Amino acid sequence: MSDNPQAYAFPQRTPVFTAVVVILAAVFCGWLINRYYAPAPAFDNRGNANPADFAEEQRWKMTPEGRAKALADLQQKARTDATTYGWIDQPKGIVRLPIERAIELTAQEHARK
Repeated sequence: MSDNPQAYAFPQRTPVFTAVVVILAAVFCGWLINRYYAPAPAFDNRGNANPADFAEEQRWKMTPEGRAKALADLQQKARTDATTYGWIDQPKGIVRLPIERAIELTAQEHARK
């Protein structure tokens, strides 16, 4: 010990004990995060999705046929939007024009300038 009788010397095991406590606390925090914030598995052990585990509006993603139908619907909507007139926001007066008509109007506007 030291010459001063009031001085206290920490035992040699204190740094090891502190390190073990810190490691255990980190492991416990990791376990809590994994337990409460990890998403529930929606796939079986072979990686196959169970459509019953998903909401009705998400089930189309489970099959190639559903994805193909969604793509075809999206392409049809894009075709319709590109070739027809329609309102985008009626109160603000914003309309949708066919692409050919929009090109004609833009060309006329630039020709006047």
